[in-house]
Parts: sequence; C-alpha cells; structure tokens
Amino acid sequence: MKRFISTVSSILVIAFPLIVSAATWNIDPEHTNVGFKVKHLMVSNVKGVFEKFTGTVDLNEKDITRSKVDVSIETKSINTSVVKRDEHLRSADFFDVAKYPAMTFTSKKVAKAGKGKLKVTGDLNLHGVTKEVVLDVEGPSAESKDPWGNIRKGASASTKINRKDFGLNWNKALETGGFVVGDDVLISLEIEMIKAQLK
Repeated sequence: MKRFISTVSSILVIAFPLIVSAATWNIDPEHTNVGFKVKHLMVSNVKGVFEKFTGTVDLNEKDITRSKVDVSIETKSINTSVVKRDEHLRSADFFDVAKYPAMTFTSKKVAKAGKGKLKVTGDLNLHGVTKEVVLDVEGPSAESKDPWGNIRKGASASTKINRKDFGLNWNKALETGGFVVGDDVLISLEIEMIKAQLK
C-alpha cells in the first residue's frame, strides 16, 4: 500500500506542473480571420472567408506539444463578396449547409517545427467526411494585455486540402481546357485569442 501511495504521489509531482501550466484560450471571432482561396476558370484565385465560428486552444506553456485545439465553423457563414456565388456554395452542389451546418477541426498532435513554428495535426470534418490535415502554425505570440484587461495571444496557420477528398465534386469543363473550379483549396487563418478567466 505504501508503495502504491508513493507511486501515485510521484505521478502527481510530475504531472502537476504540466496541469497548472495549461490554460484555455478562446478564439476571438472579432479579431480572427478564417480565409481560403481557390482557382477560378484557371486564370485567377477567388478568396473568401467564414464569418461565424467558435474555438478554444488549451495551451500548455511548459510543454507546447501537450496543447489542444478545437474549432467549429458555420458553413452557411461563407462570404466571397458575390451573393449568387455564395448561394451556390451553400447549396447541395458544394457545402450543402442544410445537411452539414458545421465543419470542425480537432487536433490530435502538436509538434515543434523550428523556432516559433508548430505543426498541428488533426481531424477536419467537412461535408460529412473526416480527413487528417496538418496546419503549419507560426506562433503563438507573446502575451499582450488589451486596454480592458484581457490577456491576448495571436497565431497564424495555413494548410492545403483537396476539396474532392471531402465530396465537394461539382465542376464544369471549359472549352479551352481545365475546369471552372480548382481542386486545391488554400486555407489561411489569422487567429487572436483571449485567455479564459479562472472561476
């Protein structure tokens, strides 16, 4: 029994600094940009954003690799600044927002990738399909206190996905060759987050 208690105590001594060093940060939607771009007509890129989302980052300052990320994005909040195009993107040809109202990302692994850089591997669920993706992350930044007393951090992230991997297959062939919409979608995130206050 004494040996068991001693073992438990040793585990707690090792784990306690990691536990207390972890803090929850809420992604601030007012100062975060969830953007993407995709090739259009083989000649230019169309850019857009998703305007409504929520997310948390459980950031472990002692061991960044123990951190976790969870994000949910409302698919109907897509905005490419063209009303008819956005309506088409919300339809069953693309995101089918009535059936799939959200896409989610849940991290599984965080790895260091050089000074100030990380690779965050996780599951992206989109259009009813879940695939593993890797985010290239710069940050997180140092802490900053805003004029209202909130503690903030920032980070940038990017990745590339093939939309057909998620069942977004709609397209039309062009007379000159190629298609209306490219397959590769470049995703870019500019993230600002607020440290959750302890209750």
